[in-house]
Amino acid sequence: MRLKTSRLSQIYGDRAFLAVIASVALPIMIQNTISNFVNLLDNLMVGQLGTEDISAVAIVNQLVFVYDLCIFGALSGAGIYTAQFFGGKNEEGIRSTFRFKLLCAAALTLTAALIFVFGGSKLIGLYLHGEADGSDPALVMHSGMAYLKIILWSLPAFMLAQVYAVTLKECGETLTPMRASLTAVLVNLGFNYVLIYGHFGFPALGVRGAAIATTLARYVELGYILVCLKLKPDKAPYLKNVYSTLRVPLRDAKNYTIKGIPLLINEALWSTGMATLNAIYSIRGLSVVAGLNISTTICNLFNVVFLTLGTSVTIIVGQLLGAGDLKRAKLADNRLIAFSVTVGFTVGVLAIVTAPLFPKLYNVSDESRRIAMQFIRMNGVFMMQHAFLQAVYFTLRTGGKTILTFFFDSGYTWMVLIPVAAVCAKLSAMPAVMIFFCVQCSELIKTVIGIKLLRGNKWLVSMVSPP
Repeated sequence: MRLKTSRLSQIYGDRAFLAVIASVALPIMIQNTISNFVNLLDNLMVGQLGTEDISAVAIVNQLVFVYDLCIFGALSGAGIYTAQFFGGKNEEGIRSTFRFKLLCAAALTLTAALIFVFGGSKLIGLYLHGEADGSDPALVMHSGMAYLKIILWSLPAFMLAQVYAVTLKECGETLTPMRASLTAVLVNLGFNYVLIYGHFGFPALGVRGAAIATTLARYVELGYILVCLKLKPDKAPYLKNVYSTLRVPLRDAKNYTIKGIPLLINEALWSTGMATLNAIYSIRGLSVVAGLNISTTICNLFNVVFLTLGTSVTIIVGQLLGAGDLKRAKLADNRLIAFSVTVGFTVGVLAIVTAPLFPKLYNVSDESRRIAMQFIRMNGVFMMQHAFLQAVYFTLRTGGKTILTFFFDSGYTWMVLIPVAAVCAKLSAMPAVMIFFCVQCSELIKTVIGIKLLRGNKWLVSMVSPP
């Protein structure tokens, strides 16, 4: 028994290390779990309106997802330095990265708003292949545009909240973003109930009500963070006087850009790659759009644990790299990856077993429910692989290997996954879920590449020096 315990400690770490993981990961995990659970309830509420409405919201959210990940990518380059600056106790460096993040995120938000305003209908139209399954593409377009016009107002609040939340997390302060997110999702849930169906004397606004609720929640999240930091500035002393100037030293801006541009391009290409894959699956009809949306919402709830562990790699390993402790950084990374893969296996089994239950909660066609169940099960089969690849991605990124990260992530998506999906969709009559299966199988090669990259230790680099 003692020998077994010793082996487990070597793989997953001792109690002290597990306590560090818990202190960093648990607040993020709680935040993401509740957020995804409320997204599930949100999805269920919209799902009661019918296949066309849930398809419309799913399509717009897929487009906004591209913007969300572009923001994530823009913040990630400077964020690599934020975590290492914090490990090296360099507060001015943290302020510099914050300003850089703010400027980049603002530019991206303006660009996204212009694209959605002038090209929204064309983007939604890429997903409309519903004539064969009895759905009404015109109704989907109408509902989608109504939803998009309102959700655009949420982008500035989302952008600024992310700049704060990401910086706080990278510096180990995970409780404030967690509480802000929890408050926001509760607001979102409450206004969804009131505005979608018209309770308490409010009009029944359908998908427009869902968009208004989401927009209000974004501003509540931002407001919570700002008020909290105003009342308790000691939570983030490194943000003191951060707005005294928006100037970023040229040398710093150059470094952040060199690391950040590949990540920004990566997130833009990866998210558009996911949108392209979903558009390919949607060739099989709007029932696939609805089914895929249901399965994605459910699987996001299952994915929370190992996605959170990926974020923990950035925080824990990044701070160790910043402190110059490369040996402990390598050991911590190995243990986080082992923990993540184990969790991925466990959650995958749970997803497979419970797959038939969730689609029954939606007011959609039987075909959409069947497709959703199949997608959930297929995701469960490959969840351990997803957990490993997620951990590799964050490891490479944390060590500043952003160009390598680009080729490993979005490069592989566009060079391998999308061609596989396109060939399967165009040259065969196989259903969407089998196309998805072929795409996931093609990631086995990526898994082998990931193992070799980890063993090479090229990511094991400290990029900052003490102030």
